[in-house]
Amino acid sequence: MSALQPQPRPHSRIHWRTPITMVVLLGVLFGGTWWGWNSLTNSSAEQNCVEQKLPNNRLVPKQVVVNVFNGGAKAGTAQRTADELRKRGFNVKKVANEPKGNKTDVVAVRGNAADSPEVRLVAGQTSQAAEKTADKRADHTVDLVVGVKFTRLNVKGIPSIAVPADSTVCLPSIHPSQPIPSGQNPN
Repeated sequence: MSALQPQPRPHSRIHWRTPITMVVLLGVLFGGTWWGWNSLTNSSAEQNCVEQKLPNNRLVPKQVVVNVFNGGAKAGTAQRTADELRKRGFNVKKVANEPKGNKTDVVAVRGNAADSPEVRLVAGQTSQAAEKTADKRADHTVDLVVGVKFTRLNVKGIPSIAVPADSTVCLPSIHPSQPIPSGQNPN
């Protein structure tokens, strides 16, 4: 018969290596998730424009992307203005309050250059003299900011702007909001 031998006592020492490894791995996971989300939502990559030759050397509203901002006008003015611009063929991207919170006296038009064709075409839609500002934006979209004394768009805005013959104009690429049915030309 064998005698029962005493069992060894468990070590009273706690093993810290596994919990520390788990905390470090969770930190890496959450840090990576945070970095990825910030990279996705705060991307500094700017949408570039596409160099295009214009048919008949004319820039028309369907080739221009406009953001309409309320810079102090009555509530709903920016939306009504955007709706009218859509009826005239412009591609309206955003309708919101002025992003920096600046107030505009009458109406302002911002774009890549104050004399660029897309800025002149949007400014030609207003019935009041628009303050044109250049901000060197790479995507060539145009901001129309309606201010406190803004009344309305011109009853009939200018339909197109002439550009020099055989020149190219840098315009934003326009992505339709709805899929284009098979066999139809998007332009």
